[in-house]
Amino acid sequence: MPRQPADQHTSTVLKPNDFDQFWDDVMDQVKSIPLDASIAHIPLRSTAEIDVYEVHYTSLDEIRIAGRYCVPKNYPRPLPAILHVPGYLMEPPIPKNWARKGYAAFSAAPRGKLRSHHQFNPGYPGLLTHNINDPNTYTYRGFYADACRAIDFLIEREEVDGTRIGVTGHSQGGGLTISTSALRPQIKAASAGAPYLCGFMDSIQLTSTYPYQEIANYLRLHPEQRSAVEKSVSYFDGVNLATKVTCPIIVSLGLQDNVCPPETGYSLFEAISSKDKNLYAYDGHGHDAGQFNHAAIIDSFFAKHLGPGE
Repeated sequence: MPRQPADQHTSTVLKPNDFDQFWDDVMDQVKSIPLDASIAHIPLRSTAEIDVYEVHYTSLDEIRIAGRYCVPKNYPRPLPAILHVPGYLMEPPIPKNWARKGYAAFSAAPRGKLRSHHQFNPGYPGLLTHNINDPNTYTYRGFYADACRAIDFLIEREEVDGTRIGVTGHSQGGGLTISTSALRPQIKAASAGAPYLCGFMDSIQLTSTYPYQEIANYLRLHPEQRSAVEKSVSYFDGVNLATKVTCPIIVSLGLQDNVCPPETGYSLFEAISSKDKNLYAYDGHGHDAGQFNHAAIIDSFFAKHLGPGE
């Protein structure tokens, strides 16, 4: 049977009755843990225009999370800020490109990433299915919290204007953009590219590629766990979290994406509660989701909503 157009997909994602209470409880736990942020200047990485810092802070389960923080020297304070959240396989970059544009820029390395893997390291592949049958111990409970704590770090910085914070990422970073915007209402604007972590169970039917095939492989080995897995991942599904996103947001999709199926991206976009939301669907593009051309749209979007240099 031919595959129906992506924008006609009907999502099978269901929201648990205690969804909001679950995340309220997780965020209460996060709030009770002192951030205990440390920041150290890195002269070798810094330039005449940008100071680069190594940052560590404490997140859920008392796990220390690393990040790289770039601060432009020649822009008026307080600065708008950008949080960059990483893809599944990529290691978080040093976000000098955002600092050059006038933002205080933080690149988070959630648990399991390099420099954040000393206390927790399920590996890749492995992260997606680690404790997947229980929402109270599933990897992404902590992963989502780690990204939220990066916003807490930025809000505490005296050089940052806490009313002008944006978040951006691609693939897993697109999914984390949704979860962080949903769980941190302080975010002023968000840009999600080729979002992962939405329509988990639909995705394993729509694509045969990794990372989603980690779930398919797990269920082949543990078919008796299917009901538990379906319920567990529903708490972390971007389609459910999207209803909590109210800030201005742009989303990009590649209509030939075989990693994060565009069908799930459409379902995600439809669920977003923001009144100011725009979808960019790129025909002829896969998981890159039109990044070459879309980068300028992202720049203009954040300039409009965060106003660097003002």
